[in-house]
Amino acid sequence: MTVFRQVRATPNLLTMVRLFALPFLVIEILDNHWKMAFLLLWIAGTSDAFDGIAARRLGQATRLGQYLDPIADKLLLSTLFMVLTHVGLIPRYVTVLVFSRDLGILLICTLLYVTNVLRDFPPSWLGKWNTAVQIVVVLTIMTGQVVHIPGLERAVWLLLRFIAVLAPMSAAQYAWITMRKVQTQGSEIAASAP
Repeated sequence: MTVFRQVRATPNLLTMVRLFALPFLVIEILDNHWKMAFLLLWIAGTSDAFDGIAARRLGQATRLGQYLDPIADKLLLSTLFMVLTHVGLIPRYVTVLVFSRDLGILLICTLLYVTNVLRDFPPSWLGKWNTAVQIVVVLTIMTGQVVHIPGLERAVWLLLRFIAVLAPMSAAQYAWITMRKVQTQGSEIAASAP
């Protein structure tokens, strides 16, 4: 499938909707237009849910989509963490831990990919939990700006503390899994050498 046809595939168009909505979402948050920001967040979230469904149902899974979807997800979450930190709704130390984890993983994966040491980087189970909790905390914070729900601030506080523990733990697990893969691959290459 050509690059142009991959770009035009329905799942990839939905992913691009998510990317297109992001700057407007940031602007609405910075301007304290929480209802519009909340609406844009739901549009982005819905596009994320439907792009996977569309890829499976329409048989339009593409190589571009395999890279574009996780990039869009990570860009959305990371940007929201930064903006929500800027407006004082997420403590700086939590965002620093989240970004340090993501940057460390990105650098290690890039280095291993470029040097042809390793090409497959599936997420770890702690990494999946980390992402899920980040999504829940962003949704909870944004919900709290639109609707007053008793106990929501306490829930956000607990979720943020959980992320502060989970982010470094998931980074350590990912590093351990990757190191083991590299060692196993090195052992297999050494064993097959004449």
